[in-house]
Amino acid sequence: MSKNQFYAMLWRMKHIYRWGLMRNLRQENLCEHSFDTAVIAHALCIIKNRRYGGNVDENMAAVAALFHDCSEIITGDLPTPVKYYNPEIKTAYKSLETVASNRLISYLPQDIQPDYRSAFDGSSEEINRIIKAADKLSALIKCIEEEKMGNNEFRDAAKTIRHTLEEYSMPEVDCFLKEFIPSFSMSLDEQSETDGK
Repeated sequence: MSKNQFYAMLWRMKHIYRWGLMRNLRQENLCEHSFDTAVIAHALCIIKNRRYGGNVDENMAAVAALFHDCSEIITGDLPTPVKYYNPEIKTAYKSLETVASNRLISYLPQDIQPDYRSAFDGSSEEINRIIKAADKLSALIKCIEEEKMGNNEFRDAAKTIRHTLEEYSMPEVDCFLKEFIPSFSMSLDEQSETDGK
């Protein structure tokens, strides 16, 4: 097998569907989730830096968020209730994710592998924490979108995720919840209205 199939493997992210145990009115794939998480991670860093005295590299956070779930190309998406069922499963799955990430990186030419390692690892604890929050915010938005379409299957998940986000005690997350999340419940017409109307 060619050693240079890294990018071809990444393109398979669009075939990995999330929320496997839930009835979805609109399927969400790993590729779009990763983009959403990257946009949110970037925003959280900017909010943290501008409003709360942070000094986080928003570009690194966005890149690391793009790659945060790439291991699922190999492992598939394990539903959250299974993944976190007990400490042994959680530890084993983390180990499996590491093996899968290393395998993906090995599909790159050796001279550029180090450039991707930091993207896969998140590069710092602070960035990893921001990506985790962005991942949860992305999940909350998915729940809101499903509920907006009349799917009550996501109601309890939305409450649980919002509660988890509030427990993070991250001012940038609280800000995003307060200032930006409400507009996801609005219709396009409501979102398009200007202040002058």
